[in-house]
Amino acid sequence: MKKDTIDDSYYMGIAIRLARRGAGKTSPNPMVGAVIVANGKIIGQGYHKRCGDHHAEINAIKSAKKNINGSTFYITLEPCSHYGKTPPCIDALIRENPGRVVVGSLDPNPKVNGMGVKILRSKGIKVDVGICEPECMQLNEHYFKFVKTGMPYITVKYAQTLDGRIATKSGDSQWISSEASRRYVHRLRSINQGIMVGAGTVVADNPQLTVRHVRGKNPFRIIVDSKLRIPIKSSVLTDANACLTIIATTSAAPAAKIAAVKKRGVEVCVVRKERDGRVGLRDLLKQLGKREIMSVLIEGGSEIITSLLKSGLVDKMIIPIAPMIVGKGLEAIGDLNINKINNSIRFTSFKTMKKGDDIIFEGTM
Repeated sequence: MKKDTIDDSYYMGIAIRLARRGAGKTSPNPMVGAVIVANGKIIGQGYHKRCGDHHAEINAIKSAKKNINGSTFYITLEPCSHYGKTPPCIDALIRENPGRVVVGSLDPNPKVNGMGVKILRSKGIKVDVGICEPECMQLNEHYFKFVKTGMPYITVKYAQTLDGRIATKSGDSQWISSEASRRYVHRLRSINQGIMVGAGTVVADNPQLTVRHVRGKNPFRIIVDSKLRIPIKSSVLTDANACLTIIATTSAAPAAKIAAVKKRGVEVCVVRKERDGRVGLRDLLKQLGKREIMSVLIEGGSEIITSLLKSGLVDKMIIPIAPMIVGKGLEAIGDLNINKINNSIRFTSFKTMKKGDDIIFEGTM
C-alpha cells in the first residue's frame, strides 16, 4: 500500500471519529467530520454538531490555524452543493481553495449525488473519492436508507437468555440483560429518532421508553396499537414526554379514545390496516419517513418483530444474550413460515461484543 493511501486512511479515520460526536443530534442531516492537513500536520478540524448548525467543513475552516490554500481537506461525506438551513459548503471550499479534497463517500441525496465533487473538479481542485468508504457509509447508514427509500432505518433490539427466551413462562423478564447491556440500549435509544413497541408491551410493562442511563435526547415513542387499547393512564400518555408519543392505530380505534389521547398532546396516526386487522407496518414506516423520522429502534413485542422480519423491513438486529437458561418461556420471534434452512434469513455482516456478563450480537441484514 502506498504511503499517501495510508496517510489518507489515517486522516479520514480521524474525521470519522469526529463525525461520531454528532450521533443522535444531527438528524435528519447526516453525521459528517472534516480534517484539514498541511505539510503532514492537522491545521483544522470540525464536525456537524447538530441540525441547523454549521456543517463540518465550515467548522473545520473556522478552526484552521492558518490559511488552508493548497492544503488537503478530508471529509467523510461529499460536501453539499445546495441551500438548506445553511449555505452550500461547496462555496466555502472553493473560496478557501484547498489543493486537494478527499471524500469518504458520495451523498445519495438527489440534491447532491455527485454534484459537489463535479463542481470542485470544475474549479480545478483535485478530488479523490472512496477513502474508507465502507466505514463512512456505515457511519450514516440511517441517513443513506432514509434518503434512498423515504423510510426510516429499522433496528430490532431484544435481550434473550442463552436458550432464546425473552421472558419466563410467567412473563417475567426483569432483568435478563446486565446493567452494562441496559446502558448500551439506552445509548441506542439516544441515537435513534424513534422507539417502537406494540400495545402488548405497554399494557404489560407500562414502560417509559426514555433515555435515562446515558446522556442524550429522548426519541419519539411510537406505539403500535390497532384498536387503541392501551390504558389512558399509561406513562407514554401521561408523563412529561407525552408530546413525543405517536400512537399508530387503525380505523378500528374508538373515536372517543382517539379524542381523549389527543387531549394529552399525543399524536395519533391512523394508518392502513392489514387483512388481519393489524397496523400496516410498511404504511406506518412511510408515514414516519414523511415526518423526517429516519431511524427507529424496535423494542418489541414478538408480533411486531415477526411481522417486520416477514415483510423484509428490518435493517439490523442487536441482541444482548445473557448467560442464563430458563427453559420454557416466551420467544422474540414467531413463525416466519420458513421450512428449509436454505430459506432462512441471513445477515450480510455481523459482529459480537461483550457488555458486562452478556454477549451482544449485532447483525446487518
